[in-house]
Amino acid sequence: MKERKKIVSNEKSFETLQNLIIRYQKAAKYPLLIAIDAEWGLAMRIENTPQYPYAITLGAIPNDSENLIYEVGKNIAKDCKAAGIHWNLAPCVDINNNPNNPVIGYRSFGEDKIKVTKKALAYISGTSSEGILTSIKHFPGHGDTATDSHLGLPLINKTKEELVNNELYPFQKLILEGVDSVMAGHLSVPALANGKDTPSSISKDIIKGVLRTEMGYDGVVISDALNMHAVSKNFPTKGELEWLAFDAGNDVLCFAEHIKEGIETILKNAAETAIENSFNRIWKLKTKATSTSKNVTSDLTNPYELNSKIAEQSLSLIKGTKEIIATFKETEFKSLSISLNTDNQFFKSICTYKKFTLISKTNKIDKVTKNILLALFPPQVKPTNNFGFTEEELVLINRLINTKNVILYIFGNPYVLNHINIENAKAVVVAYQNQKSFQEVAANHFLGNLEARGKLPITV
Repeated sequence: MKERKKIVSNEKSFETLQNLIIRYQKAAKYPLLIAIDAEWGLAMRIENTPQYPYAITLGAIPNDSENLIYEVGKNIAKDCKAAGIHWNLAPCVDINNNPNNPVIGYRSFGEDKIKVTKKALAYISGTSSEGILTSIKHFPGHGDTATDSHLGLPLINKTKEELVNNELYPFQKLILEGVDSVMAGHLSVPALANGKDTPSSISKDIIKGVLRTEMGYDGVVISDALNMHAVSKNFPTKGELEWLAFDAGNDVLCFAEHIKEGIETILKNAAETAIENSFNRIWKLKTKATSTSKNVTSDLTNPYELNSKIAEQSLSLIKGTKEIIATFKETEFKSLSISLNTDNQFFKSICTYKKFTLISKTNKIDKVTKNILLALFPPQVKPTNNFGFTEEELVLINRLINTKNVILYIFGNPYVLNHINIENAKAVVVAYQNQKSFQEVAANHFLGNLEARGKLPITV
């Protein structure tokens, strides 16, 4: 078995990135167009940089507070500028209608196509207000899949009518609004590819046919990473995958593994007009990026205040009532935290106003203890291996809910609720994230100081 590479921590990741970009730009004959995946901030790729909430959290925000999503896009754009980056390969406009999706899930605004479109537009508007480019992804929609395209090729076996009415809806609406770029995902969608199982990222039928001809998109198309196993493992000949991706209609080949051979194969096979058309699209995008970037500073944003506001607006009471929680708060209760030690900000904040006893899951839970405040911190944001919970932990959680008076707060992906039977829980609150700001807001809610305004953006 191949040994995993050791993860090396770099305290100066951001400064290293800044210096590398400066160095590369100085060496380049023409200004380079620099892109990054920063869906929830530079922290998605760079250590020790600001992290904003995941799309699923933003999806829970009520319609009257979508200005907060605009602010997220704006702040992430400021951080991109500080690093020297022009192009944020975000947001995801995938409609997450499959709870077992191993790769999109928390990266989607939810399962409602209209809300996904509106929230994506708010994010895009905030980003473009700072002169940073965006990219809607993963065309034609990666939401209804149960395979991780980093590892294999997902199959979406829906009719074209179903896809047009749902998966393609956000892409079409946003294309009509005017988008900087579209990222083509690695998905097998036979209904859009004349019955073929060709990956969408290298399918002429899907990119040139559906996206460009039927949907009227004439801007830049960037492929999803070509080193992902959905495509890379099937094309051992160096340069072949790069040629297929270009020939299908991609202008930018992301993470191409065989650049030299790819260039040679494209130059050998492509018509000069195809190369010129791609060049012109990219040059137009690059000109926009380098001419609209403004107010550049080297300072990063501080996400705390905005994250706190989002935590307040997204917090979702999905079972029980505020009166039940208020009554529970006045009882003698004990608290239990699973997968984060009991020295967490949620319990600390409550303890300032209300004294209670902390218990450890490893101890025998006192039979006299009837009322339990249970805080769950899923170790993983992705659903593999029960979000990181052990079978023993899930058994304990479900047993407590069935035998005690439990108020449950979840600081993580709400899809974890598919592993928990909450029927007998007195109240269930989803806080979505485990950052300090979200824990403080959840504590304030438990203490009765604020209403839960969020709405779960998915079905569990």
